[in-house]
Amino acid sequence: MPYVITASCLDVMDRSCVEECPVDCIYEGDRMLYIQPDECVECGRCEPVCPQISIYHHEDLPEDRKDYERINAEFFTDLGSPGGARKVGRTGADHPDVA
Repeated sequence: MPYVITASCLDVMDRSCVEECPVDCIYEGDRMLYIQPDECVECGRCEPVCPQISIYHHEDLPEDRKDYERINAEFFTDLGSPGGARKVGRTGADHPDVA
């Protein structure tokens, strides 16, 4: 798991990170954005542009946000690795812990 989007994104979804991502691996749920861990190339470009300070490298996750590593990964259980968020669009769903 490279980068992780956490609770600060809930109901905000600024999307600055989406515009910055060179591999289109940030997918839109209903209430927050999620990084597809298999598609992320760990470039780090998403982290500094997030105005909510919601994105962390998995090794730097604050203790109180560690669950979001699991939440981001599990969001893609059914969706898989579609190879680009623009192809998918807004999913209209969230991980059960977020919904």
